[in-house]
Amino acid sequence: MKTKLIIILTLILNTYSYAQITFEKGYFINNANEKVDCLIKNIDWRKNPIEFDYKLTDQSDIKRATIGTVKEFGINNSSKYIRSKLKIDRSSSDVNKLSTDKNPIFSEEQLFLKVLIEGKSSLYEYIDSSIKRFFFSSENSNIEQLVFKSYVTSTGNYYGENNTFRQQLLNNLKCPKFTEKRFKNLSYKKKELLKLFIENNNCFEEESSNFEKTKNKDLFNLSIRPRLVNSSLLIDTFSDLRDIDFGNKTNLSLGLEAEFILSFNKNKWSVIIEPTYQNFKAEKTKEVSDSFGGELNNKVDYSSIEIPVGIRYYMFLNNKSKFFANISLVTDFDFNSSIDYERGDGFDLESLDIKSKINSAFGLGYKYDDKYILELRYQTKRDVLSDYPSDVSNYNSFSLIIGYTLF
Repeated sequence: MKTKLIIILTLILNTYSYAQITFEKGYFINNANEKVDCLIKNIDWRKNPIEFDYKLTDQSDIKRATIGTVKEFGINNSSKYIRSKLKIDRSSSDVNKLSTDKNPIFSEEQLFLKVLIEGKSSLYEYIDSSIKRFFFSSENSNIEQLVFKSYVTSTGNYYGENNTFRQQLLNNLKCPKFTEKRFKNLSYKKKELLKLFIENNNCFEEESSNFEKTKNKDLFNLSIRPRLVNSSLLIDTFSDLRDIDFGNKTNLSLGLEAEFILSFNKNKWSVIIEPTYQNFKAEKTKEVSDSFGGELNNKVDYSSIEIPVGIRYYMFLNNKSKFFANISLVTDFDFNSSIDYERGDGFDLESLDIKSKINSAFGLGYKYDDKYILELRYQTKRDVLSDYPSDVSNYNSFSLIIGYTLF
């Protein structure tokens, strides 16, 4: 069952991912300095691209443009990239690969730089699989890299940092309000650099474009999620007396989900964690030999806090509606739960402590207006008798979740 669900979810994700190829209004400038208005496939690149797909109209065939043929391209009100031939230092920031040379090692390359701030002073970003670099230009100056490099000192006892970017910015950002102190502890991080460039351009009352102003909003959601849970528990042991099928029970449960939206690929991916209270309580009586009182009463009282941690993928239908699919690993913390065996005459025979192993959960859902949630979730087999290696237990559940996002 678990394998089938994984296959089904994978097919659904692939189908919707393909169906959601969105072409948004944009433009590009070719090598002849001609501006071409078009529709560009917006995949919200996490790494700087070297090519992109576009269509001239909705009905046109898809074409591909490359860094060799395009000087600049942009998606309206979203992003902008410019081609530049420049020097870049690709020294690794991996602590296991640091060199003892604190100086950057430049090579000349042709890159698409992502424009972050464009104005009197402009800030750019370049990311690939292993490095992140920032670049800048002031007025009519050429674009150059802001130099930051980690290295191992000659003694090999500790790590050093080349923070030349601070001096570069001190020399080139001319806002009269800036003093050396403003740059002394500046970090090589997007958030701090953005703030600095915005301050500098505002200082001169110059118009500038901030392509990051709409980013990083609503990247955290907290939702309350009550649910109807149908659960079952089957115990299969070395003894027929202890074997019992407690059947299905339907209960109410409650979860509180924290969701962290990942700020790439148009916010389609997120990490979720959802502490959830659950309870399963049942009794079953089975006939046994007279030596055991004629019948055996089996009771289970199982309550716990489940903590699913997983990933979610959104499939946008329009500005208000979206489907989603999520996969989680579930850790379970029980509250002194047990399975009890009692003879028909009231004599206690045995009590098995419930201790659970990690299991998986798969969910499909719908969210409206970023507030209202409906989800169907299936949890795979959970072994609740992990302290008893010779016993087999099978607890699983299916939930109908109705949620509301608080913020």
